[in-house]
Amino acid sequence: MNSLLKFAAIIGMFAIAGCTTVPESIVTGPKSARPEPASYAPPTNGAIFQSAAYRPLLEDRRARLVGDTLTIVINENTTAAKSAGSSSSKTGSASAIAPTLFGTSIKELSGSGGSTNKYDEKGAISSSNNFTGTIGVTVIEVLPNGNLIVSGEKQVALDKGVEYVRFSGTVSPDKIATGNTVSSTAVADAKVEYRTNTRVDMAEFMSSLSRFFFSVSPF
Repeated sequence: MNSLLKFAAIIGMFAIAGCTTVPESIVTGPKSARPEPASYAPPTNGAIFQSAAYRPLLEDRRARLVGDTLTIVINENTTAAKSAGSSSSKTGSASAIAPTLFGTSIKELSGSGGSTNKYDEKGAISSSNNFTGTIGVTVIEVLPNGNLIVSGEKQVALDKGVEYVRFSGTVSPDKIATGNTVSSTAVADAKVEYRTNTRVDMAEFMSSLSRFFFSVSPF
C-alpha cells in the first residue's frame, strides 16, 4: 500500500508540474518591440513650425516603423485528402484422372482440387483545419525593401487554463487595409498557432486519487 501511495504522489507531482508550464512555440524571436526614440531638433520658441510636433499633412496612420501595431485577421482554412488502393488475385486448379487397372477404371483414385487467393486493400486519409480570429502584432523590424517583420502574442486565461495565440510573419505595406488590418492569407512566412495550458485542479485531483485508492483497497 505504501508503494501505491508513493507512486500516486509521484504521478500527481509530474501531472501538476507538466500542466503549469508554458507550451512550446513555433513562433521564434521577440513578440513585441519598442519604437526607436526619435531625434528632433530642439524647439524654437516663437516659430510657427515645430519639428518636435510635426506630422505631414497627408500622412496616414498606417504602420511603417518599428513599434507600430497591426491587426492580423486570422482566416486559415486548409483541406487535404489522399486515397490509395491495391488489389490482386490468383487462381489455381489441379486434377488427377482415375487410373485403369486390367481394363477397369478405378474412380476412387481420381481427384481434383483448386485454390483461390485474393488480396484487396484500400485506404483514405483526409485532414481539414479551420482557424479564425484576430490578434494584434507589433512591427519588430523594417526590411530594406519596406516589408515589415511582425510578431505578437495573446494570452487569455479561462477558468483553470491559459490559451496562447501567437503569430509572426512578413507583411507588405501594400497589403495593409483600412484600420491597419491585414489578412493572414496575405502574410509571407506566416506562423500561426493556438495552444492551451490546462492546470490540474487540486480538489479534482484529490477526488480522483481517493477513488483510485478505494478501488484497490481491500477494506
